[in-house]
Amino acid sequence: MEILWFSIVAFMIIMYVVLDGFDLGAGIIHLIAARTNAERRMVLNAIGPVWDGNEVWLLAAGGTLYFAFPRLYASSFSGFYLPLMIVLWLLILRALGIELRHQVHHPLWTSFWDRAFSLGSLLLAVFFGAALGNVVRGVPLGPDGYFFAPLWTTFEVQPEAGILDWFTVTMGLVSLCTLTMHGSTFIAAKTEGPVNDRARTIATWSWWGTLSTSVAAMAALGAVRTGLWDNYTHAGWGYVFPLMAALGLVGVRAFMRRRHDRIAFLCSAIFIAGMLASTAFGMYPVVLPSSGDPSLSLTVHTTITQEYGLAVGIIWWAIALLLAVGYFAFLFRTFRGKVRVPAEGEGY
Repeated sequence: MEILWFSIVAFMIIMYVVLDGFDLGAGIIHLIAARTNAERRMVLNAIGPVWDGNEVWLLAAGGTLYFAFPRLYASSFSGFYLPLMIVLWLLILRALGIELRHQVHHPLWTSFWDRAFSLGSLLLAVFFGAALGNVVRGVPLGPDGYFFAPLWTTFEVQPEAGILDWFTVTMGLVSLCTLTMHGSTFIAAKTEGPVNDRARTIATWSWWGTLSTSVAAMAALGAVRTGLWDNYTHAGWGYVFPLMAALGLVGVRAFMRRRHDRIAFLCSAIFIAGMLASTAFGMYPVVLPSSGDPSLSLTVHTTITQEYGLAVGIIWWAIALLLAVGYFAFLFRTFRGKVRVPAEGEGY
């Protein structure tokens, strides 16, 4: 049951990053790929029907974590209180940027909210990557299972390091480049003309950034968390996940060069899913490692809730998943195809 619910939580986090990730990427490139008001409205219309629905996966993942691993939820949400508040404000800022820009027709107003949307998206990408870096690196857990992590202490990796150090910042750069590539391929797949051309150019440059930062992060793992590869030694089938990530990254480059934008976007999604699945597979059964005493690390066995609740919960989770998959299938099918330059008063 522990393996099942660990896989469920990992799956929901992956779904959030894949789906809301292209929204974040679209925000990152918003001011670069789109130069005029009409072009920026085109970018917003590309994500407009789906962006708020995509964020449901984040709420669902948090709810599932609270239900299945309550001790992990309590420890993480107390220790990461400051960065979680920053993430919350960035999510609000980004949503306001989307929803308020078209409420007043004045260049100063729209320009301000365009920049708020882009800045919020960029900082969220970095913070999400840094959060993953903290989970991989470990946090200063105490004997009671709780910890406090300041935003930073020193940029060296040490037991009492803060949220930001050289390793977590590297992971933040990986996230920034990856989501920029992901959003660029999505916008390229949804648009035509100058916006499409600029998005494809950004996707090419961010692909190189993703490759270089990913290689740097893989090298850094050898110094920060050597045990991450132990599970691959004992279960060779796990290599399917890094292989999936590698093929996805190669596929993005190959299909972008052939101007198959939609397939390139799917390859980008495969790369993200493969990278996150590789991390989850390597960490199991640890869900929050201790940067000090390894015996204090939180595992699926020490944080799982009672089996009766898990058995009942899997039934309701399966029903909810079917409804969510049906909704998203309908949503993406309804709004498939290229977006057009909206007429004044339409869309965003």
